Amino acid sequence: MADMNPLEQFTLEPVFGHFGQQAHFSQANLMMILAGTLVLLLLRVGMAPKSVVPGRLQALAEMSYQGIMSMAVGTIGEEGKRFFPFIFTLFFFILFGNILGLLPFSFTYTSHIAVTFGLAMLVFVLITVVSFAVHGLHFFSYFFPAGAPVFLAPLIVPIEILSYLSRPVSLSVRLFANMLAGHVMLDVFAYFVILLGGAGIVGGIAAIAPMGLDVVMIGFELLVAFLQAYVFAVLTCIYLHDAVHLH
Repeated sequence: MADMNPLEQFTLEPVFGHFGQQAHFSQANLMMILAGTLVLLLLRVGMAPKSVVPGRLQALAEMSYQGIMSMAVGTIGEEGKRFFPFIFTLFFFILFGNILGLLPFSFTYTSHIAVTFGLAMLVFVLITVVSFAVHGLHFFSYFFPAGAPVFLAPLIVPIEILSYLSRPVSLSVRLFANMLAGHVMLDVFAYFVILLGGAGIVGGIAAIAPMGLDVVMIGFELLVAFLQAYVFAVLTCIYLHDAVHLH
C-alpha cells in the first residue's frame, strides 16, 4: 500500500491545464466560483417567492440576511449597515468554502494560507482606510489610549502598533490552521480504516473504531466550519467598530 500523505489533499492542480509556465486555473479557483454561485443562488432562488409565510429556502435566506445584519449593527453600530454587504459576502464565502471542502473529491480553499491571508489583508486594508477616512490623522491616537500616563508611551505605543499589525496574521492563521488540522485528521482516520480493513476479519472489526471517529469528526468539522466563518466575521465587525469609533 502506498505511503499515506495527509497533506497531498492540499496540493493545487490545474483543472484546464497550464496557461504559460506558472499560471493555471486550479481546483481552488473552481471551488471559489462554485461557492460564490451557490451563495447567489441561495439568495436569488430563496427570495424569489417573496411569500408572507416563507418556505424553507426563503426562511434560510431571510435568516442569513437578518443574522448578519444584526451582527453588523449590534457590533459596529448604525454605521454597520454600510459594511453589511462586505461582511455578508465575507461570511458566506468562508462558510461555503469550509463546508464544500468536506464533500468527497472537493477542495477546501480556506485551508490555504494564501487565501486566508488574502482575506485578512482585505479586512486590514479596509479598516485602515475607514479609520483615516473617518478620523484623519487623529487615527494615530488609537495607538495611545486617552488617559494613559505619558511616560508609558514608549511602552504602550509599540505594543499597540504590534497588536494592530498582527490582526491579519491572527485572522488568517486561525482559519487556515483549523481547516488544515481538521482535514488532516479526517485523512489519517480514513487511512486507518483502509489499513485495518485489509488485515482480515480482526482488522475489519478494529476498523470500526477509526470509522466511527471519522463520522464524529465530520460532524465536528461542520460545526467548526460555521464557527470559523462566524469568528472571522465577528472579528471583522469588531475591527470596523474600532475603525469607526476609535476604541
